[in-house]
Amino acid sequence: MTKRSHFITGEMATPVGPVPCVESGLSLRDRLETWKVRWRIGRMKYTIPPGLYALGSPDASSEVVVTANFKLTFDSVRRVLPGHDFWILVLDTKGVNVWCAAGKGTFSTGELIHQIATARLSEIVEHRRLLLPQLGAPGVAAHEVKKGSGFKVLYGPVLARDIPAFITAGMEATPAMRTKSFPLGERIVLIPIELTGALRYMIPVMAAFYFLSGLGGPGDYWANVSTFGFLASASLFAGVVAGAVLVPLLLPWLPGRPFSLKGLWTGLVAAGIILLWLGSGLTTLSGRLEAGAWLLMMTALSAFLGMNFTGSSTYTSLSGVRKEMRIAVPLQIGAAAVGLILWFTSRLIA
Repeated sequence: MTKRSHFITGEMATPVGPVPCVESGLSLRDRLETWKVRWRIGRMKYTIPPGLYALGSPDASSEVVVTANFKLTFDSVRRVLPGHDFWILVLDTKGVNVWCAAGKGTFSTGELIHQIATARLSEIVEHRRLLLPQLGAPGVAAHEVKKGSGFKVLYGPVLARDIPAFITAGMEATPAMRTKSFPLGERIVLIPIELTGALRYMIPVMAAFYFLSGLGGPGDYWANVSTFGFLASASLFAGVVAGAVLVPLLLPWLPGRPFSLKGLWTGLVAAGIILLWLGSGLTTLSGRLEAGAWLLMMTALSAFLGMNFTGSSTYTSLSGVRKEMRIAVPLQIGAAAVGLILWFTSRLIA
């Protein structure tokens, strides 16, 4: 490295040369960058150089923990291991977390063998063990790693914080260490990135609806924009919140297994609030058409955004997700299209 990264605290001498050292504690800059990434700011570039790092003061007998070069993942590993000495071998996963990288093929057998050779790990540690995260197992063939590098792969616990207990227990995992839950806190963490991702596309759409609303209605252009344009933008925003915020918050309690169905329920709730807002406007034909339009478009939007969480949850399968999308996406497109037609019709006859 020509320029030392801020999280590098120094270097440790090894038989093959210096290895960068890191500490378990996160700095204010680390925490600020984590917050930014949670809000999709610089997320795709939040990486560290792959290779070997020293956590604490490891020696030749210290365990080697393998992780991804997505810095959020790297920080999640080192911050839960205070007071411990480990080698951390970082794979080049192109800035993707372990679970997703294993599925995409970047947290892989070949990359692991490559980094072992590049780091000259066999000359640094006297044992031949690698501790991999359980969620990285789909991407790594342990027998091929053994054949290609001489190192034995041990799959550790799901959560990094259980690594010390796993090692103390003789590399034996309890049932709890092998179980991946999806509690409220983990679901809340996902909301900012899903919300900002959805709004990135929806804000221009909201603006288009806002100004198009002035083209029809009982008053002049700006009066119509003020009344119907605000309603249109608020309805679309409520649909985004229903799918990107309410679905993860209420996930275990929403009826049905498909995530699109869960998003449908929250969309119906949001649409119901909009219908209450319309109030007396439902007595006119244009008002009823507009109500029907937002009922269809909001539920379609919420159901679509709800499906985004299939990739974050702990109990979906690839085949199940594909099956759901084949059924749900055409229905969502159809509902949105009919809703759009109803909305334009409501503007023309108002």
